Amino acid sequence: MKLSDMNTFSQFVEAFLGLGVEPKQLTFLQVALRALIVFLTTLIMVRMASKRSLAEKTAFDAVLIVVIASMLARAINGSAPFFATLGTGFVLVLLHRILGIAAYYSHGVGILIKGKAQVLVQNGRLQRHNMQLNHISEHDLEEDMRLDAATDDLSRIKIARIERSGDISFIKAE
Repeated sequence: MKLSDMNTFSQFVEAFLGLGVEPKQLTFLQVALRALIVFLTTLIMVRMASKRSLAEKTAFDAVLIVVIASMLARAINGSAPFFATLGTGFVLVLLHRILGIAAYYSHGVGILIKGKAQVLVQNGRLQRHNMQLNHISEHDLEEDMRLDAATDDLSRIKIARIERSGDISFIKAE
């Protein structure tokens, strides 16, 4: 491909996507094309990310989704450089993946970036300090007991934990 052909292609892409244009001057077609490209690129990013990042199992996973969504929206509306923003999305997905791998191999890193489970009930007794630390009221715990453990009798709970995801898990006494 000749240099003049590359310049022509570059000018075509710039005009087509409204690159270098003030956000207020973008046309419907330019914003729609940007949205289409961002959508397809985001699908690729999501496929590159771990499956659990979409499930938002921990704050670590939720942060990735929120930051990427916010950032990529700016690529669509023209308030951030288009290709640089898309590239940064890939960098964030890669960082998330690297930190996830580090957490897999290092329990300490896992606790640092994902948190750790804490006991809320032990042998039918409330662990009030842990409940307070996690802002879990007795009413919150009772609601989850009814919904997830199918009981409202605290003495039937051997152990209840607030997991790293924020969900409360229950093991009933036998």
